[in-house]
Order: sequence, then structure tokens, then C-alpha cells
Amino acid sequence: MIPNRTPSKTSAPSGPVLRATIEYDGGRYRGWQAQINARTVQGTLLAAAHELWGPGVRVHGAGRTDAGVHALGQVASIHLSPRARVGEPADAMRRWNDLLPADINVLSLVAASPSFHARHDAVRRVYRYRIARRRTGFGKPFVYWTKDSLDVAAMGHAARLLAGRHDFRSFCENPEGHESTIVVVDHASVTAPVEADGLVLVRISASHFLWKMVRRVVGMLLEVGAGRMSEAQFARLLVERTPEPARLTVPPSGLFLESVGYPGEPEPVPPHPLRPAF
Repeated sequence: MIPNRTPSKTSAPSGPVLRATIEYDGGRYRGWQAQINARTVQGTLLAAAHELWGPGVRVHGAGRTDAGVHALGQVASIHLSPRARVGEPADAMRRWNDLLPADINVLSLVAASPSFHARHDAVRRVYRYRIARRRTGFGKPFVYWTKDSLDVAAMGHAARLLAGRHDFRSFCENPEGHESTIVVVDHASVTAPVEADGLVLVRISASHFLWKMVRRVVGMLLEVGAGRMSEAQFARLLVERTPEPARLTVPPSGLFLESVGYPGEPEPVPPHPLRPAF
């Protein structure tokens, strides 16, 4: 349920709101969420936004990616003070990017409704995990390399079991810290794109995600692909509580927030499998 954010009569007047789509390499950051004495994506964006638009700026992301996790299409709402001068969004985006490090890039910046909130209004988030079946000297920061011989078809059959409403408590770090561990998964797939030799993509679309959920799901799918777990055993993980997925959590290097969806918007065409290549 989206909380009511209609301002009361005594609320301070709100300023312009912008919607940004952002890509970043999360390798040098302690995640999205701003933290004291830690380099984060949100904190870096916010520091540059303050320099550009002055005090009172707030930056809210649609997904709080963990340390080391990347984004191809993170969405953020930029809430400015009433005194802020926006100008043309295209010019503001150029100037904002000039203030940001090379591993964070604002892809688009447009005016949004005054009530728009990137996290609260989102109805769909799509994550992809990139697995390399061969050693690579270039893609290591953006894949997880496995030496196992993988049955991609078996992984795909198991992934389809994720669709629907399930309790992902077994796949969640600190489930007690979540209001609920129930997640509605729209679809999940495992593919080996022909244009990307040796690459396997796991894509999951859901209403929201729990802490480390995708990385633990991928870890168990890799067990299926390697023949160490059957499809039936994988299915039981969705109905039985077990610590097994935690032991096989894959690293963040291969994980990307691919896109974020909002009411009335179709799911965008997935980026090319070889991204984040230029």
C-alpha cells in the first residue's frame, strides 16, 4: 500500500520534483543508502545535488542496492527546495554529471509530479545477475565466474517456480528486520544469450526484494545447474525454512538493478546482455 503523502495545511511548501534514471558501478561504494563515514551512491549524488541546487535537496532511490551492487536503471526522485532554480532538465543533467565521479552517470532527468516518490510509487523492480562460464580478464568486476558445467535449461525450469506469491524468508538476510518476507515475483528466467559467449543471465522481476534475496536465489539456481540440487529440492525452499541459501550467497559483483517500473508504464526492453560494456 502506498502511504498517503498529501501535505497538511501546516506543511512547508514543497519545491520542484525531478525524476532521474541513473547507472552506476557499485564496486567502490558501500551500497546506495547514505551513511556516516562511508562512501555511498546516494551520498555522492546528494553532495553534487547540493552544489548544483543549493541546500534542502533530497534524493530518494527506488532500490537500496547493497555494497558492491550495480545499476543499469536506478530511478531517483529529486526533491528540491521551493527556492531552487531548476532551469532546463537537460542542462541540469549535464551540470550534475559534471559534478559526479565517472562511475555514476545520470542517464535522464525530467520534471515529475510534486507527489512523485521513486521508492513508494514503484510497482516493479527488475534485477539481473550475470554469470560467466569462462575465465575472463576484462569482465571480472561485473560477473560471477563459476567453474561448474551448468545445465542452463534446468536452471530455467527451476527459476519459473519463483513466479507468484511466496515466502522468501529462507533467502533473506535478517528476516526479522523486515515487516514481511512475502514477495510477489512477476517472472524469473535463466538464459544463455547467443551473442554473449559463456554468459548466463538470471533475471527476476518482482514488486520488491528482500535483503540479499536475489544473490541467494542465484546461489541455489547454480546448485541446480551444477546437478547438486534437483528441481523438487529447489521448490521445497519456497515452502520450508532453511539456512542453506545463506551458505551459497553469490557475491555482489554480478548483480544489477536493471529497471524500475511505475503504474501505467510497460516494462522496458532489457538492456543488451553485454552491458555494462560501453
